[in-house]
Amino acid sequence: MKYFIILFRCVFFYSIVAIFYRIMGKREIGELSIMDFIVSIFIAEMVAISIENYEKSILVSLLPITILVLLQIVLARVSLHNYTFRKIIDGEPSIIIEKGKVNFKEMKKQRYNLDDLLAQLRINSIKSISEVDYAILETSGKLSIFKKDQTEGDYPLPLIVDSKVNKDVLRAINKTSIWLEEELAKEKIDLENIFYGFYKDDNLFLIEKDKIK
Repeated sequence: MKYFIILFRCVFFYSIVAIFYRIMGKREIGELSIMDFIVSIFIAEMVAISIENYEKSILVSLLPITILVLLQIVLARVSLHNYTFRKIIDGEPSIIIEKGKVNFKEMKKQRYNLDDLLAQLRINSIKSISEVDYAILETSGKLSIFKKDQTEGDYPLPLIVDSKVNKDVLRAINKTSIWLEEELAKEKIDLENIFYGFYKDDNLFLIEKDKIK
């Protein structure tokens, strides 16, 4: 009888977890953020406990799993509309290599050592750092690499996201907040109305919120 219960719980939780992950969104299936990873660990642990302790009610694990999924959905919705909250929860991408130069200061800040960088380059079939134009450490921990023969001009740097100015990018391009205010004044656009703005080849490109459908 106990083997039947264990088999049933395996099939049941497999189905439930698959449904929950579909509800949480496709992002869960791909590269996980820190919060996604934490939720995944908790779900896996509670499922394992429920299968091992087959004498206890299935609700003991099902209830906290459901609460975690609902919490994750709420946090995802809040972060979708709030850049500051999204920055706190997921962090921001970091430029590790810029215009062929390694940013050791940023590597130290992210606790990302040279061995980590070289390992990611080897995984992407890149023999030397000299082949790389830009390398960006994503919030998922993956390193996005752009080789010198793949880029035309500078890599577009996200300067404004959801009306929030990325001060790190502003410093990286050697510009000031006064310069940005002047550029916005020229375009006659308020910062609050900017959905996305990026800097590329000494030019500022802006996408307004009211033009996003």
